[in-house]
Amino acid sequence: MIAAFLVIYFLPAGTERFDNAVLEAIRLTNWYAREHVILCLLPAFLIAGAMAAYLSQDAVMRYLGPDASKPVAFSVASISGTLLAVCSCTVLPLFGGIYKRGAGLGAAIAFLYSGPAINVMAVVVTAKVLGAEIGIARAVGAIVFALVIGTIMHLIYRKEEALRSTSNKRGFTGGGGDKSMSIVALFFALMVGILVFANWAAADSHVWMQIYAWKWSITAFLSIALGILLVLKWQWPVLPLLLVAVCVTLFAIMIPSVPELPFVIGIGGLMLISSLREQDREWALQSWDFAKQIMPLLLAGVFVAGFALGRPGHEGIIPSEWVAAAVGDNSFLSTILASVLGALMYFSTLTEVPIVEALLGAGMGKGPALALLLAGPALSLPNMLVIRTILGTEKTLVYCALVVVMATITGFIYGNWW
Repeated sequence: MIAAFLVIYFLPAGTERFDNAVLEAIRLTNWYAREHVILCLLPAFLIAGAMAAYLSQDAVMRYLGPDASKPVAFSVASISGTLLAVCSCTVLPLFGGIYKRGAGLGAAIAFLYSGPAINVMAVVVTAKVLGAEIGIARAVGAIVFALVIGTIMHLIYRKEEALRSTSNKRGFTGGGGDKSMSIVALFFALMVGILVFANWAAADSHVWMQIYAWKWSITAFLSIALGILLVLKWQWPVLPLLLVAVCVTLFAIMIPSVPELPFVIGIGGLMLISSLREQDREWALQSWDFAKQIMPLLLAGVFVAGFALGRPGHEGIIPSEWVAAAVGDNSFLSTILASVLGALMYFSTLTEVPIVEALLGAGMGKGPALALLLAGPALSLPNMLVIRTILGTEKTLVYCALVVVMATITGFIYGNWW
């Protein structure tokens, strides 16, 4: 209490930099709430809840469990993550979902890293904006990272994972067993497709922009397909789903400039119907549990990150010239500083590319730039806070340290000997 009082008493309130940092924290949190909670996190919570409710643990244990073949488990986890164009926060409910269903620590970590770090869109945009050389270096480095970090985590905690695997097999009571694997796979594919296309970002590419122009039409088509699947294979009543569809359509037509509104109405309607059906209530309950666990920590973490480092293109309490000066060459110190700063900053999908482009223009070395690209998208302060609630403090510190160390070593080698 005394320490908290002294901190509050001596806050430099009224100084321009401090007041601006507080405003940046509020603005970043406001931007995050507007741009990421509805379109990114809400569907991610639904997918994670559905994993806990419907995904057969036998299938998870077979392909991703601690006893599964490591090449198969890590390949499946890395490929699954690569297909998701998500940020370090959106991947968290999905990571929590597969880990809760019994995925091995190494495979789950490979998925956790690969999702935001090596999605196809990020690699293509990096190569187009920053050059093919650094784009290829990012792709290769990130793939190797996912495999190596997952392997190291598995080896460090292999005894604990063996006990967890035994406990999971003994305590498992079912879930998803009454539905065929192909139907469940289609169910998740449609939801992941909705997540990906609803968040499809504009990029300097003709193909990407064509998809961007049709993103909401594609999202609507996938949503209709999901509704049909729920009626035909989940035996959901047609009338409530039609009512939700009508409400979504009306709001999409009346307020086309705010697509988030019909989107959240659709998600809310889906969860309401699920909660009223005894056989599907677990989906809504598990999704709500993930939201309660993750959302408060994410918002608090984004606020602190905004206060410290500001939004992209804006300053927080730490002056941007300090950052530029600290990473202005390819030295080991500059590279490790870039890794640490990248690990603490919050990057939404693809925003790391223009940030690194601006830093390179200000004199940033290529080694620190690659380190930032390898550590930044995969980690952030809010990301770390949530991982801690899932894995515990020790595993979280080991994972974050591995990402920072490997990003530093890779960036240093690239900057000095490439």
